[in-house]
Amino acid sequence: MPRPVGPTQREKQGGRRAAAEELCHPPLCDFQGGVHPVIKDTSDEDDETEYFDAMEDTPPFITVTADPKHHRSAKSNQSGTSTVLSEDGNQTSHMFSTVCGIPKPMRTRRTQIPDKPNYSLNLWSIMKNCIGKELSKIPMPINFNEPLSMLQRLTEDLEYHELLDKAATLQSSLEQMCFVAAFSVSSYSTTVHRTGKPFNPLLGETFELDRMEESGYRSLCEQVSHHPPAAAHHVISKRGWTLWQEITIASKFRGKYLSIMPLGCIHLEFPSSGNHYVWRKVTSTVHNIIVGRLWVDQSGDIDIVNYKTKDMCHLKFTPYSYFSRDVPRKVSGVVEDVDGKAHFVLSGSWDEKMECARIVDSSNSIAITDEKEKQKTVYQTLPPTLLWQKYPLPENAENMYFFSELALTLNAPEDKVAPTDSRLRPDQRLMENGKWDEANIEKQRLEEKQRAVRRLRESEAGVALDEGVDYEGYQPMWFERKLDPISGEISSVYKGGYWEQKDRNDWSLCPDIF
Repeated sequence: MPRPVGPTQREKQGGRRAAAEELCHPPLCDFQGGVHPVIKDTSDEDDETEYFDAMEDTPPFITVTADPKHHRSAKSNQSGTSTVLSEDGNQTSHMFSTVCGIPKPMRTRRTQIPDKPNYSLNLWSIMKNCIGKELSKIPMPINFNEPLSMLQRLTEDLEYHELLDKAATLQSSLEQMCFVAAFSVSSYSTTVHRTGKPFNPLLGETFELDRMEESGYRSLCEQVSHHPPAAAHHVISKRGWTLWQEITIASKFRGKYLSIMPLGCIHLEFPSSGNHYVWRKVTSTVHNIIVGRLWVDQSGDIDIVNYKTKDMCHLKFTPYSYFSRDVPRKVSGVVEDVDGKAHFVLSGSWDEKMECARIVDSSNSIAITDEKEKQKTVYQTLPPTLLWQKYPLPENAENMYFFSELALTLNAPEDKVAPTDSRLRPDQRLMENGKWDEANIEKQRLEEKQRAVRRLRESEAGVALDEGVDYEGYQPMWFERKLDPISGEISSVYKGGYWEQKDRNDWSLCPDIF
């Protein structure tokens, strides 16, 4: 069987292991494309809408569905019992009972927030002085915001945590990779209509989400750096997985569009098997900043590596093109083993669903595009299996910042949280309650308080330098800086203690930031 032509072709030269180690240091994506909301009628189009040509680097493979009757005897691609991605192409009821038909939590949580006020704002009058600048250093009115902090937005990655619960039960690392890939895509589904900017967390701000009783996990975020803004995140689940990440947000206004670049590795480990997955996020782009309706795009590549087995999944987020026949917001990918053999094809869109199809055969073909010959691999697959599908938005979501059911609960007041928790941030609470003028005043007060603390810290550092004394500088409360042995970078990892302090209701060591 010919070697598939795909993301791992380069590994013939230097070896698969070395190539996998490089995947944690990918180049930043160059963004010129986007995804426009689905147009149901041509009358919806207008002259203000911005479109982009199709990119030339389309996926180097073609998928053809094979007749499952001729492939029932196909052997599993990896040792271990397959309980989900059946070889005859049938979608098993076991998968749907755990992923697509998830019972709702027993505890009642809020399902609405006050409607967004209709405030007018001249966006260009503010943004015209920001072209090419790092936006985190520019004070912005809350009129651009949504009433959630970046820490809460980061926690929204867990919207479809059931995918990881299911992945933890699988013995085949290749099948597990399919669910991990679907999870990595699902985190973007909440952004399709979310053009509001989350609040920049104050240094030392935290956000906890304790869903251990109903969903089996606990999540903690902390803002560990202000410039550049960086948030550390740690999640532990009693259903067999642990996730951690440190994300630094870099953003630049380019004139017509805003690029948001999350930097940093996401780690996911399944302790029972030792499988350890690592990947990075793609860049988000907000279009039509100057004129027209804002719309959001996710575009670029994600390489997910299992550092135990060296299995790899390459996902491509295709930018929207007015001239393309592809579905908007398309995501495609291939799951390969350590030898570079492709086992599964993934397809779908980042705002709706992801499917997976087992590969039963492959061959090479020549595709002619724009008078150029390109070699593509043709994968014969069994019928696809649904891995993930987006939940519908709540009723009246368009007046509630297009928040999902989970997002609506994140800022709900809770007892016994740390005094640094985002739920207690006064400007954010005022905005949620529709008091935007008061919220802007409070936001300025908090930012000036933070600047005063930073000036004091800089003064203390100067005195220590003059006296020849070591100055430790700012240290996060719940995370510590350590060398990541996989990425080779220094990152913040959870050092423990938060949930124990919560049990004791002892927050005496927390800073006063609000």
